[in-house]
Amino acid sequence: MGCDSCASGSGCGSNGCSTGGCGSHFAVFDWLSNMELPAGQKKFDAVEVRFKNGRKEFYRNVNDLSIAIGDVVATEASPGHDIGVVSLSGELVKVQMRKKGVDPYEKIGKIYRKATQKDIDIWHAGRKREEDIKLKARKIATNLGLVMKISDVEFQGDGSKATFYYTADHRVDFRQLIKEFAHEFRTRIEMKQIGLRQEASRIGGIGPCGRELCCSTWLTDFRSVSTSAARYQQLSLNPQKLAGQCGKLKCCLNYELDSYLDALKGFPKKEIKLETKKGRAVCQKMDIFKGIIWYAYEDNAMNWHQITTKQANHIIKSAKAGKPVDSLEEFSIEIETSGENKNDFGNVVGQDSITRFDKPKNKNRRRRKRKSRRNG
Repeated sequence: MGCDSCASGSGCGSNGCSTGGCGSHFAVFDWLSNMELPAGQKKFDAVEVRFKNGRKEFYRNVNDLSIAIGDVVATEASPGHDIGVVSLSGELVKVQMRKKGVDPYEKIGKIYRKATQKDIDIWHAGRKREEDIKLKARKIATNLGLVMKISDVEFQGDGSKATFYYTADHRVDFRQLIKEFAHEFRTRIEMKQIGLRQEASRIGGIGPCGRELCCSTWLTDFRSVSTSAARYQQLSLNPQKLAGQCGKLKCCLNYELDSYLDALKGFPKKEIKLETKKGRAVCQKMDIFKGIIWYAYEDNAMNWHQITTKQANHIIKSAKAGKPVDSLEEFSIEIETSGENKNDFGNVVGQDSITRFDKPKNKNRRRRKRKSRRNG
């Protein structure tokens, strides 16, 4: 969320709009910036600082500095200090800390000062080195025969330490690798393993939907996604279609899962067979949001019968009571005549059908038109 005065995404710095933050990833709009605190209450002394690739940390403003959103500050690190941009300040930081499970009054790192021009120059110089160092680091890891992938490098703000983010399927012994890195890059080395989803969020990209990846734009909590989410939504278990760019199941499979689970509460289990006097019927297909199920007899699998969930539950109860119904045909006829659950989902957008070019045009009609023009 941003403001009208910075629609270009550059940020205006007013009304809690972060400079360079309205259009940036993981930007937060301070909707409490215009509210005044009650008399005698001090402003919350913690701020949220954003680092490379959306990494955020909370720090305490112990020196009572005049800090606003968008300021570049020097924060506590081990060893030395780090440089980041203030992404949030004020009372909304307390809300963010509780949201992320951090006690607002526990001991956290502190802000040393506002970054000087010298601090910013060293910070930018380290950023420029990161891409070249990443390529060299990959070559060194390959020469050592390590089965790992170095996905990103992040220099600390003062240039005293470089963090190498890597992914690996198995445990990696990188003791020799750290020695090679320290000798080659002349700095303190820290190795940090990340998951495949975190790697995709740091690198970014375009998903099959045509939009930027959710994990690299707004998604911050990576919940586990199981194949049962695809089963509940009646999706084919095709790994090529269900997997994202990280190689794991797509995070968007969880977005509508709750709606499907609520809609499936009234459905009988697919494993349950309908007992009728005519024979036993097996579930073939279901339309979750229309509440319709298709059944077919075991000895006639090609002929499907369409019934509602209420009718299916009624048939199951009748069979358990020892009074099975005659057949499925009487229920399938009933749904057509009574109009029960007959929802016509028409084209409300007004677009033409995408299958309009599938049928070939009538050639005889063209010839008649040509003859009529000649005769005319």
